[in-house]
Amino acid sequence: MASLTYDLTLAGLAVGSAAALTGIGLIVTYRSTGVLNMAQGAVAMICAYVLRQLVVVWGWPLPVGALVTLLVVAPGVGLVLDRGVFRPLARREANPARSLVASIGVSVLLVGVAVLVWGPGARDDVPVLLGDDPWAQLGAVVALAGLVGAVTRWTRFGRELRAVIDNRPLAVLSGIDADRVAAAGWAFGSFTAGLTGVLLAPYVRLDPYGMPLLVMEVIAVAVIARMRSLPVAVLAALAIGVAQAQLTRLHPEGWAGPLVQALGANLFVVALLVAALVLPGIGGKGRDALPPPVRSGRVPGAVWLVVGVLFLLPLGFAGSDLHTAIQVPALAVILLSLVVVAGRGGQIALGQAAYAGLGALFTALLTARGVPGLLALGLAVPLVGAAGLLTGWPAIRRHGLALALVTLATGVAVSRFVLTQPYATAGLSLGRPAGFSDDRAFYALELVVLAGCLALVAALRRGRTGRALAALRDHEPGAEAAGVAVPGLKLLAFVLGAALAALGGGLLGMGLRAFDPEAYDPVRGLLWFAAVLVLGADSLLTPLVAAALLTTLDAGGYAGTAALVLGLLAALTARIPPLLDLLPRKTHARETAGATQGHHGPAEGPEGRTRPRRPAPAPARPPAAARAPAPVPRLHAHGLTLTHPGGVTALDRVTLDLAPSRITALVGPNGAGKSTLFDCLAGTLHPREGRITLDGADITHRSAHARTRLGVARTFQRLAVFPSLTVEENVRIGEEQGHVRKDPAAVERSLRLLGLAGSVRHAAAADLPTGTLRRVELARALAGQPHTLLLDEPAAGLDAAETAALARVLAALAADGLTVLVVEHDPDLVAGIAHTVHTMEGGRIVS
Repeated sequence: MASLTYDLTLAGLAVGSAAALTGIGLIVTYRSTGVLNMAQGAVAMICAYVLRQLVVVWGWPLPVGALVTLLVVAPGVGLVLDRGVFRPLARREANPARSLVASIGVSVLLVGVAVLVWGPGARDDVPVLLGDDPWAQLGAVVALAGLVGAVTRWTRFGRELRAVIDNRPLAVLSGIDADRVAAAGWAFGSFTAGLTGVLLAPYVRLDPYGMPLLVMEVIAVAVIARMRSLPVAVLAALAIGVAQAQLTRLHPEGWAGPLVQALGANLFVVALLVAALVLPGIGGKGRDALPPPVRSGRVPGAVWLVVGVLFLLPLGFAGSDLHTAIQVPALAVILLSLVVVAGRGGQIALGQAAYAGLGALFTALLTARGVPGLLALGLAVPLVGAAGLLTGWPAIRRHGLALALVTLATGVAVSRFVLTQPYATAGLSLGRPAGFSDDRAFYALELVVLAGCLALVAALRRGRTGRALAALRDHEPGAEAAGVAVPGLKLLAFVLGAALAALGGGLLGMGLRAFDPEAYDPVRGLLWFAAVLVLGADSLLTPLVAAALLTTLDAGGYAGTAALVLGLLAALTARIPPLLDLLPRKTHARETAGATQGHHGPAEGPEGRTRPRRPAPAPARPPAAARAPAPVPRLHAHGLTLTHPGGVTALDRVTLDLAPSRITALVGPNGAGKSTLFDCLAGTLHPREGRITLDGADITHRSAHARTRLGVARTFQRLAVFPSLTVEENVRIGEEQGHVRKDPAAVERSLRLLGLAGSVRHAAAADLPTGTLRRVELARALAGQPHTLLLDEPAAGLDAAETAALARVLAALAADGLTVLVVEHDPDLVAGIAHTVHTMEGGRIVS
């Protein structure tokens, strides 16, 4: 028994050492570049193939092949990625989500390269670099971690690296070459990936799909280390590796046996899922969602007509065998789920392949029990929708990169513990529904289902829910402030996305007449995600074009072509816009001059020329119908105390009462606590002590969107408009989600009050200057007819005429009964409008 324990421990140390290498590389890359490198596994796979090519195929000596692979090829790949992919993103100050998409594109690209060069099959003749002694691997890992720690702590480069990590812009101003630091980070990260690959390859399946996914799983150790601590990453990797090895000695009877066996082979997957859900996430709320589309507008009907004819061609001109064609509509339905979740909702969802696989699995299980095919498919869809609810519920409060990791881990877990396990799939077959066994008939059925799904998603995108989803994607904190119930909306997107993926997955399995787990592999899901992002995630045309490309590119004799092409396009996301944006579009009628109607400062014309400033119109007085009902609820803060992580006290027993029909101003130096108090009142932050009451009712722990619906509206210091929506749509969201809803006239009143009722109402917010956008944000807040209005530096970015016009609007609103709180640095504005002024210093109100 002791010998078995020792042997399993050694085996676990070998696996854990390789995982620790991955963790070290991921952390160094993330800390030096800010990029979560999802291509780490693909780089490891490429290096393992290169070593095999040099040693096994070309006959090079192992030491020489290893040196060339690890010291030339691996760092070279990192430098190419830095210069060709990620440095352009950094210079454009791209958000983390765009960098993540690029790294996924690199991963897909390298998979395509491997398939084209070495074929899709597995290799079992990879040379062993360090022998079978796990202590040698462990020693290499400890030495490497120690070297990194020493360089970081005691060298000039280490000081520069820490400076770039702490504040990249400030480091650049200090004369540090941040590009050089980032290049070194990429070279080192790729070196560790290469070392991981050549160490793992002799003991695992070396193929273009298996190793990238295996290395992705061990991202868990970097997440456990909070993308910071190398010792924590190494210890976590070793502990999980040993625990996974020890689990293989357990052989319980009954249903638990296969599950424990699967757990013993996939403990890193479980660790990744738990770490992504439980530990504080990387990324930031609202900062790293997928970006909104570059262009808005509808695809012309002629384009849809051409696409429709192309989809109908197989029915009229193809032969009786439509094996390739029948995959296209089913895959289009799966990809349509990504349009809902990623395109419209802006969420980084990497697990849609799992829901598609579950749809095929449940359909097969039901048909095996005698349920008719179409009914089985119809039942599988809500079942997977329920699974989407269960998996989405714990994930929806994660954001950006953390959400990407959760969805990836969910997809991998479903694949490893369900789709590929004999206890779930042994002996399963999947046939077509009665009456649709012929390829032509089944293809016609798929087209009908696809058309229905397109109509459903089109209706969703046009209505109130569609606008709310777009707001969530464009600016999540702004959507919450407008009254959008963000958690419920995210959950709706995940459930609908899971249901659509299940429907497409079931159709795909029926079309192929088989349940094939490899058709729903997580790496294939990354390819689908990349395809949708490359073409344009918020277009209904995207799933049709992407499905056709994915199917036809790989239908010939060159497997991997689709991954190569789409991966390259995704990797170059900083330079190449979404391809469907190149199509002509029907846009809203916009007049360049009219787009700034009511703008009181200088505005640039289409060629950068400054147009003459228009005189500021006097603001309209709010009509009686817009006045808050009497008596007005009173917002009161009682003894608020809030301490930030690190022990800095931002609020120290602050008490504040906001009187109706009056404008209260908060002034004070930076760091005095004004914004923290403002965010506590708005619901963005929650105090550690104290209470916030509205008309005596405690709302301390109510969310931001709940407070908006109670009548407490806010604006932001940094503009929180929704650039992909028009001015009128921005304001309409405030009416649809705010305090008083279902009053369409409120939109028109707010537009007129803020001088936005002309042709500017049809302009996309992305096209407008700051002064106009400030009025759009204020109009959106007023459209919900709040009784209390919280304004965070509303004059930021405005010129003197615009500030004067704002002052007149605020004075009119207060005179009409509105309670107004203003946090502002402009002393003239405060002096001109405020009835009460409070000064804050050191987290306290001192006057």
